[in-house]
Amino acid sequence: MRHSSSFITLVGAALLALVVSACGGGGGGGSSGASTTANSSSSTGSSNSSTSSTGSTVTNTSPSSQVLAANAVRVTVDSGVSNVPNMPFVSVTLCVPGTTQCQTIDHMLVDTGSWGVRVFASQLPASMNLPQQQDASGNRVAECMQFFDGYTWGSVKLADLQIAGETAASLPIQVIDPGYASLPSDCSSVGASRNTPATLQANGILGIGVFKHDCGANCVEQALAGTYYGCNGTACTSIPLDEKYQVANPIPYFATDNNGSMLSLPTVSGAAQSVSGQLVFGIGTQSNNSLGSAQVIGVSPSNGTFTTVQNGTTYAHSILDSGSTGLFFQTSAMPACASPNGAYYCPVSTAQLSATIEGVNGVTSAVNFTVGNATSIAQTYAGDSALPLLAGPAFVASSVFDWGLPFFYGRNIYAAVEQQTTPGGTGPYVAY
Repeated sequence: MRHSSSFITLVGAALLALVVSACGGGGGGGSSGASTTANSSSSTGSSNSSTSSTGSTVTNTSPSSQVLAANAVRVTVDSGVSNVPNMPFVSVTLCVPGTTQCQTIDHMLVDTGSWGVRVFASQLPASMNLPQQQDASGNRVAECMQFFDGYTWGSVKLADLQIAGETAASLPIQVIDPGYASLPSDCSSVGASRNTPATLQANGILGIGVFKHDCGANCVEQALAGTYYGCNGTACTSIPLDEKYQVANPIPYFATDNNGSMLSLPTVSGAAQSVSGQLVFGIGTQSNNSLGSAQVIGVSPSNGTFTTVQNGTTYAHSILDSGSTGLFFQTSAMPACASPNGAYYCPVSTAQLSATIEGVNGVTSAVNFTVGNATSIAQTYAGDSALPLLAGPAFVASSVFDWGLPFFYGRNIYAAVEQQTTPGGTGPYVAY
């Protein structure tokens, strides 16, 4: 998930883009495909079309009227917490472990580019006393999650997570709280604080990418500044942390449907005020999550990346990231928008582009995509939440191609969790 703290400001309309990118032991896995419609083998129903107030068309591969299976949850792209476009949300229920003392939290960002659950302390009732995570030495564990232009800080606690018909018991999660203990300076050195829903533009994050834990072996082997801390009173010191204590992707901790996920969103032509799709847990575990003819794109087992080649440029660290509000990559082929909209591209006319995805397993795939003028998009579709033509250069290195949410519209995209067996092989991989 990648952060960009500014989007487009217009008289009478303001859009603030947030692209949240996880750091840590792994990297967001991802892929992309040439198809612009969902795979028929895993589509949940016949397609329906609707027209928004601006005249744009939405083709639903997952009709909102359809009853969801027990392993699926409704996903919506709507105005959310701060009227930010291209942010997919779900509701998640957290409980004190082993009890019925629970809280359902809406507008949790679905993020295939990170792993781990993060929720704001302000979204939990004061009476809800989640157990504090401790490491083998008895340290109270806290975490700093650093993004490109900001960070979150808070304690690591244990909660039973419920979503759809799935449960992960005593899952380590980050409870974001700027008042927890004393904020380490090597955490706050990266950009702005994202320690409130208004600054993160969501009530929390559901990180369901291809890795089990958010730092992995890197944090086991050594204490890494800007990751995990042991706190004694208000003093917090950087510590190494075994994976079993780290903030975790909930999917591999489900009793069933625990090898990955499929995110399915409708095709959007132009824009839409809001759209509805679904997040399906498991790959090849039920009739609604079959891989069918989906292409399996292998990703690096160390950082979850693959390669994109576009216009003669090789982006060796490419990711697939539903938590990004646009396609983010650096190119000289299109101008960036004028300030203050420089996070996005403003081509003179809508650009029809192509790229090639190359997985570490040798699979290649041609991809066609379209980039619009971001300023014109904001003027034409003011107030719409689904904007499939957004792309920009913001906050990515020259080696990164971030296939954000615009790529997800009209596709079923799978993320297979590391070390988990699936019909497409053992994770990590992505598929479409």
